[in-house]
Amino acid sequence: MRLRFTKMHGLGNDFVMIDAVSQRIRLSAEKIRKIADRRFGIGCDQLLIVEIPSRPDVDFKYRIFNCDGSEVENCGNGIRCFAKFVRERKLTGKKSIRVETKAGVLIPEVDEDGGVIVDMGKPELAPAQIPFQAEQEQPLYSLGLQHGTVKIGAVSMGNPHAVLQVDSCEHAPVDDWGPQIEAHPMFPKKVNAGFMEILSRSEINLRVFERGVGETLACGTGACAAVVSGRQQGLLDDEVKVNLPGGSLNIKWPGRDHPVIMTGPAITAFHGQIKI
Repeated sequence: MRLRFTKMHGLGNDFVMIDAVSQRIRLSAEKIRKIADRRFGIGCDQLLIVEIPSRPDVDFKYRIFNCDGSEVENCGNGIRCFAKFVRERKLTGKKSIRVETKAGVLIPEVDEDGGVIVDMGKPELAPAQIPFQAEQEQPLYSLGLQHGTVKIGAVSMGNPHAVLQVDSCEHAPVDDWGPQIEAHPMFPKKVNAGFMEILSRSEINLRVFERGVGETLACGTGACAAVVSGRQQGLLDDEVKVNLPGGSLNIKWPGRDHPVIMTGPAITAFHGQIKI
């Protein structure tokens, strides 16, 4: 099978975009891992497949696969790249696009400067819905790691996130604590681990260890979750600049019962074909 693809990134969080609207594809987890391999394949953090929708009130469906072949619910940087991709490939002429994901319907909008604004939906804070094992919702929870206990905020942005406040992102033990948090038994579907350094009420630094991937240069849902967690603790204003290793996002969340709005770039690197 010869597969057309586009390589894109959002702040260095990189994706292989596959158009399954105009070409027929069948990809196993093994083939996804081969495509994602940075030495023997194209190389990416995640592979995104754009499909014909299964419901009449949306424009597209898209699926998200980690580089290990596992399918996940949501990806903030990915949804921005999706919006640019379907317009560049002339699959739609719309600026505001309704897209079906495993996390629900998302609505990205391409602005005049080429950036993408995304209504990421309302965050889920109820433990059972994240999912997270706790008796009741709280701003912070205790989580036991090998070195001792840490305090985390737990948020779902369609995918689960644990947010840990640190004094310095640069010196945060991401490689050590990230895998421990990701596989912690209190998160039955595993979790993305965010390490947040608060610079002011309107700016934070963030590093994210993503489940099934490892640390990435940027994580859009992680940025949203960090701002929600900080807001829940009364530490942040309703609009925050989030600095990630690959660049910055703007996240806005007025509070409970409101959606999170994310604004940021999406860049096309190149187009190609691969024989799988």
